[in-house]
Amino acid sequence: MFSWLNKDESRKKTPEVYANVAEGMKKVYKSKLLPLEEYHNFHEFHSPQLDDPDFDAKPMILLVGQYSTGKTTFIRYLLERDFPGIRIGPEPTTDRFICVMGGDQEGVIPGNALVVDPKRQFRPLAKFGNAFLNRFQCSSVNSPVLQSITIVDTPGILSGEKQRVDRGYDFTGVLEWFAERVDRIILLFDAHKLDISDEFRRSIEALRGHDDKIRIILNKADMIDHQQLMRVYGALMWSLGKVLNTPEVARVYIGSFWDQPLCHDMNRKLFEAEEMDLFNDIQSLPRNAALRKLNDLIKRARLAKVHAYIMNALRKEMPSMFGKDSKKKELINKLGDIYTSLQREHSISPGDFPDMKRMQESLVHHDFTKFHPLKQRLLDNIDKMLADDISRLMSMIPQEEQMITNEQVLRGGAFDDTNRTPFSQGCGEGVDAGAGEPDWIVGRDRYKYDEAFDALNPINGKITGASAKAEMVKSKLPNSVLGKIWKLADVDKDGMLDSDEFALAMHLIAIKLGDHDLPTDLPPHLIPPSKRDLVD
Repeated sequence: MFSWLNKDESRKKTPEVYANVAEGMKKVYKSKLLPLEEYHNFHEFHSPQLDDPDFDAKPMILLVGQYSTGKTTFIRYLLERDFPGIRIGPEPTTDRFICVMGGDQEGVIPGNALVVDPKRQFRPLAKFGNAFLNRFQCSSVNSPVLQSITIVDTPGILSGEKQRVDRGYDFTGVLEWFAERVDRIILLFDAHKLDISDEFRRSIEALRGHDDKIRIILNKADMIDHQQLMRVYGALMWSLGKVLNTPEVARVYIGSFWDQPLCHDMNRKLFEAEEMDLFNDIQSLPRNAALRKLNDLIKRARLAKVHAYIMNALRKEMPSMFGKDSKKKELINKLGDIYTSLQREHSISPGDFPDMKRMQESLVHHDFTKFHPLKQRLLDNIDKMLADDISRLMSMIPQEEQMITNEQVLRGGAFDDTNRTPFSQGCGEGVDAGAGEPDWIVGRDRYKYDEAFDALNPINGKITGASAKAEMVKSKLPNSVLGKIWKLADVDKDGMLDSDEFALAMHLIAIKLGDHDLPTDLPPHLIPPSKRDLVD
């Protein structure tokens, strides 16, 4: 009897199958989070409603910095080509937000056309008005780099008297909108211009809450010598410490990201290593894009739930008849006490609450009596979303990351230089030195190694492990490293070294002392010619 009830119940418990993480986030957001946001006017206080392009968009990089710090040149360096609308000069040349995106047809799309395109994620930017839209454009470029990422160039932040000129739109508000949606925020500093203007300080403060996305570049570092670079780096860290109120030390990449000759070549190796680290960080963005969007969705859900509690608390405190205006002012001034009360009552982390000052500014323009009471069903949907749907989507991410790793690696432009070429970072200095050359690379210094080998009194052309150890420990390398070198050099695995194997061991020691990594397996060009038939 009533067997149809059991069938319906079992049908409800069957989890929905998602084609991919992005599709799952769209459905979860629209069915569970969006109803709560709309019911409690979340979009008027915090972030606009999310649309499908927000979940489908390629990873975005936001470049922020004062004028003439090399933001536009940095984009050109990555793409290794110009893009429509590019202007480079020592004066403030970029006076607009430029989204450099991939496309088959190259050209410039104005801001008013961008915000009405349903296929792009920029529709909410229409709220900033024509003054902003006239300073907003998309540069469509047929570049392999832009098949995986989008780069957003921003107006040069002004200093001195110029920063007092009103831009005509909410500049920091636009930065906040982008900061919430991008995958990486890069702050560029000129090695000759480390002062942080008031507008730059406000811009950096607008990025708070997204500290995990921020990376810092000390650009044009080849313009100063080694001693000056140390002083400039220390000054930059001191300045940042006063603006970025985080316990962690910010990661600063040092280099000169343009294609001109270096003024001071003494720091070339440092610049190469820093550039490689930065490129590796950028190349990780396509793989981590789904995880970043899922993380942002979780933060949005927690904020929406707290927002609902705040709206309900304010509504309950309002009088039904008289004294509404005075009570409203009192509640706005006592918002901190309401936060504390809600934190204790619902066991909410302080970090989940919105910024109090901004919330107070927003509340001034609303009628508290029109706020809605809590609907437990909507809150339960958020709890189920965080407990069930998000965990299911998280389990899908490793598989998607693996697919992207194999099929959608960031390529093209400057990123092709990260492949192994004679001019790649560290190439030709470590175990790859001489790769592709017909002669055995170890043979170049063979005369030195043979003298040391003969001094160890070889028997039948070989020395014992004890004799080799006595010579190898002179390098002062730890035994674990010398043991690895021995395994690589003893190609025939007989526990002894002939003159070729000894020369190879000395070469590997020289490589390690040169601060380069040892190979896991011996590359073909380092195998002694007399032993190559054993390896093959």
